[in-house]
Amino acid sequence: MASNPSPKAAYWRDNLKLLITLLVIWFVVSYGAGILFVDQLDKIKIGGFPLGFWFAQQGSIYTFVVLIFVYVVRMAALDRKHDVHED
Repeated sequence: MASNPSPKAAYWRDNLKLLITLLVIWFVVSYGAGILFVDQLDKIKIGGFPLGFWFAQQGSIYTFVVLIFVYVVRMAALDRKHDVHED
């Protein structure tokens, strides 16, 4: 007999899914674009610098900052969905 997960378990599952998704995006940008795909990206220049260098030095930091804002917005929506938000 299957039962519905508790509200806390559902909230935690959704929270972990969001967190893992954002961490995978950050990993792909920082490790993938800065290390694995650097040779292909270096063929493109931004401000006179190869794109692979740009991702390794700046892109992963900018991506991380954007992901923080995305996390805040998505968690606020998740809190409202599970009715654990603060008014």
